[in-house]
This record gives sequence, C-alpha cells and structure tokens, in this order.
Amino acid sequence: MSELKPYAEVIGDPIAQSKSPLIHGFWLKQLGIEADYRSHRVTSADLAGYIAERREDPAWRGCNITMPLKQEVIPLLDKVEGDAQTIGAVNTVYRGDNGELIGANTDAVGFTEPLQDILASEHLFRMARIIGTGGAARAIITALTAHGFTLVIAARNQAKAKQLLKELRPEGEHYTAPLDHFARPTDFAFDDRDRCLDLVVNASPLGMRGSPELVFDWSHAPPGSIAYDIVTDPVETLFLQHAAEAGSPTIDGLSMLIGQAAAAFEKFFGQAPPRDHDAKLRETISQ
Repeated sequence: MSELKPYAEVIGDPIAQSKSPLIHGFWLKQLGIEADYRSHRVTSADLAGYIAERREDPAWRGCNITMPLKQEVIPLLDKVEGDAQTIGAVNTVYRGDNGELIGANTDAVGFTEPLQDILASEHLFRMARIIGTGGAARAIITALTAHGFTLVIAARNQAKAKQLLKELRPEGEHYTAPLDHFARPTDFAFDDRDRCLDLVVNASPLGMRGSPELVFDWSHAPPGSIAYDIVTDPVETLFLQHAAEAGSPTIDGLSMLIGQAAAAFEKFFGQAPPRDHDAKLRETISQ
C-alpha cells in the first residue's frame, strides 16, 4: 500500500527513457497539485500482478502504458472506452467514478493535435505512408482514416501489415508495402499535388536511440509531404533531418507525446494541464 499522496505513473519495458514523468511533473508543479507521477518497469510477466496491486491502492490514479503492454492490459481491465476498443490498444488506465479501471487511448488525439489546422482545410486527396504495425500505428491508422486518408502501411512483416488493415480498416482502398521498398530510390513521377495532403509517418521504434535507423528515400514522397516521427529520443531523428533536407515540413515526436499526455493528465488529476507553457515544457524535456 502506498502513501496517501495521489500518484500516477508510466509503465512498460524498457521504461527508463520515458519523458512522461517530466511532462506530468511539470504540469503538476504549474498547477500546484500535490501529487506525483512516476515511472515503473513492468514486464509482460509482471502485468497482471501490477494491475491487481494498484487496484487496491487508493492513492493510485492510473497509469500510461508503453510497449509492449498496450494490448496485453485489455483483459485485466473492467471497461475499455470506445476509441481504445476501436484501436484495439490501451495507452491510459484510470479510475472511474465507482473505482473501476477504465482503459483509454489518447494516442490518436495526441497524434492529430499538431495537424488540426491543416486537417481543417479542404483537400482533393489525402494519403499517408505509415511505417510500423505496433500499438501506436494502430492509433494513427484509426485517426487518419477518420480524416479521409488513403493509407500505405510499410513494415518488415508485410503479412502483419495486411492483417492490421483487415482488422482496422477492411473497407476502402488501402495498401501495404515491404519496408525495404522505401529504402531504394525511385524515379516515380508524382502527379500534380496541388490541394493534396501527403504525410509520411514513422510509427515504429526505428531511429530511436539504441535501435537501427529508419532508411527512407524521400524520392518516394511527393514534394511538400509532411514528415512526422513519433520517436522522442532523439527528438531530431535522421528521418526528420533527411526530410528537411528534401524540403519537407517536419513534426517531431514531442508533439504527439505532449498531446497524448495532456489528455491522460486530465483523466488522472481532474484538471486540464496548462498548455500555454508548452515551449518551456519542450525545452525542459529536450535537455
């Protein structure tokens, strides 16, 4: 049993690299809330015991969940909210009014937050090339198809990519491609992209510190495509550097991380975080 001071935490394996304690701690301090936010290493084998223990802790307000636990946690919860049910992955667990444990997914809203202005514009066509098939990719696929995107899912395991589309978006014209297809240059001549919106999203761990780099040749993307990398360590990945060199606008992983954390923070602590300090927050977690 923990002390009575309220707390939430982030769990996963590995977890040491998580920036979530810095983000939530920053907001708690700004709002003057007497509570903590921690990190706790939890493996797949530990997960059931962790949930059972925290369920009995009155000070525990919930947790954020990283890979590889976003799908494994679902059977251990009392309820799963609509978005998380659709996505098939949970990244936030919080207590309901009656103490029940509810699974939510804030990845989709966090991902689309920095795209809101451009998504509010009209386009003749929207296409996204998404690299990866994990829990974050599931949320991104769900979010982008809701905004009318045609998708190309690239993965080392193309069968997994096809199964993902079959499960999440069986309708519509969406495609898969082997990851190494995008590593080789192409002389494909793109059509006129005026009033079209193109995204290239790295939803995989490739490029993260300690992982292999993502090799993507920008001849596969129409000029002006937005490059979006969900990796947060390092913030400026080689994928984003090469995109900028190709003349593409870029969005880094801190944008999604802060956006999804803001939605989770309100579920844990009952208040919206102060977003007018985002520039200072980015500076803090980038150090």
